[in-house]
Amino acid sequence: LSRFYCDYCDTYLTHDSPSVRKTHCSGRKHKENVKDYYQKWMEEQAQSLIDKTTAAFQQGKIPPTPFSAPPPAGAMIPPPPSI
Repeated sequence: LSRFYCDYCDTYLTHDSPSVRKTHCSGRKHKENVKDYYQKWMEEQAQSLIDKTTAAFQQGKIPPTPFSAPPPAGAMIPPPPSI
């Protein structure tokens, strides 16, 4: 008896057939699990990037942003868009 394992839902389907897989994958709970999985993955990627950037900045590998200093004399700063 071959059973299909769904990684997103951490569960085995009763049996492996195209109709059972299709029914499972179109279900609300499965879709929520897929969304949650990728949401968590994106948050981990963003946090990793933040951590690497912070570490590089602290080690002096990234100079302060040009926006942290006042603009040079005579520099034109565009006005905010009118509402």
